[in-house]
Amino acid sequence: MNTANKSYFKNSPSGARGMKKNIAVILGDGIGPEVTQQSIKVLNAVAEHYGHDFRYKFCIMGSTAIDKTGNPLPDETIEVCLESDAILFGAIGHPKYDNDPISKVRPEQGLLKLRKVLQLFANIRPTILYPNIKHLSPLNPKNLDGIDLVVYRELTGGIYFGDKAISEDGKVAEDTCIYTVEEIERIAHLAFKAAQQRRKKLTLIDKANVLETSRLWRKTIQAIATQYTDVAVDYMYADNASMKLILNPKQFDVILTENLFGDIISHEACAIGGALGMAPSASIGNITALFEPIHGSYPQAAGKDIANPIGSILSAAMMLDYFGLHKEGDKVRAAVNWTLTNNFVTKDIDPINFYFTSTLGELIADYVGDKIEGDVNQENIMLRKSTVI
Repeated sequence: MNTANKSYFKNSPSGARGMKKNIAVILGDGIGPEVTQQSIKVLNAVAEHYGHDFRYKFCIMGSTAIDKTGNPLPDETIEVCLESDAILFGAIGHPKYDNDPISKVRPEQGLLKLRKVLQLFANIRPTILYPNIKHLSPLNPKNLDGIDLVVYRELTGGIYFGDKAISEDGKVAEDTCIYTVEEIERIAHLAFKAAQQRRKKLTLIDKANVLETSRLWRKTIQAIATQYTDVAVDYMYADNASMKLILNPKQFDVILTENLFGDIISHEACAIGGALGMAPSASIGNITALFEPIHGSYPQAAGKDIANPIGSILSAAMMLDYFGLHKEGDKVRAAVNWTLTNNFVTKDIDPINFYFTSTLGELIADYVGDKIEGDVNQENIMLRKSTVI
């Protein structure tokens, strides 16, 4: 099983029994509350089984926050996050804003502002490929073996945060892309250190043939690479990298890139795994860290108990690694692998023989707590009864 999501956190000190952590929880929009509640269920099982104390403080952001306060990121939410050891986040977005491009107050403004305020400059997205769902990958099966990659995406700079303007007649728009050497260096060091702990290969994805910002990225990485002589570095244009990721994904180890390219390439990489609902992520900063599945709010499934909670649960496992609780994170990943091996999957994986969001959360929590022994009674699981015979 792929363990790419642990590479950065191996430098975290090992957690001791009886660890106490304050966790800010932003349930968010759409399916966010449903999947995040399953992660909390699993974290509670970890706390009980290993003797830890996880305390949660709930706050709002996104469409839900706009509806309640008119602000996509209330000041109270920022304060809670700043006072917490980590943040567990669900998803953001709502059709009434997605379908209104001229809306001046939007859910995603809350997330962008939170990243900036918390200085969450590095987004880490592993590609996790589980054997039991290989058939869902769009790639040729012969190209799937040996895939083990992670994307390091710069998160607080670039075109997302540059000046924006539109002409008075609405016919001309512009977005400014700006990067500084300091912004590039801080994420580059994280990516190089991750590569040292993995297969010692780093690929910078840019458009240095046409973009001045990309040329600054390339020049900066070339200078930093002299400090990491054990890491092989190659450089690839974003269009070529998108193609190579499909044709031969095994060639990649650590991918480093700027904000916009990272957003696109990491989603492409996660699609290789066969299901977007499976993909976790961590956003690391100078103050704290935020953990979230990479999927959107999927409002069509909200409230139906059918969304895939595994991306959120694996994000919680990354949080455990961040706390230095590597054994606990491994147990959660083993639980996820167990559910998939036994075909306990949600509707996105198997539209006919599927299990509910909450059922998967219960199964994974029970596995973490060593409450599952021997055979499992499939009928009882369908009825949401005891998972054990």
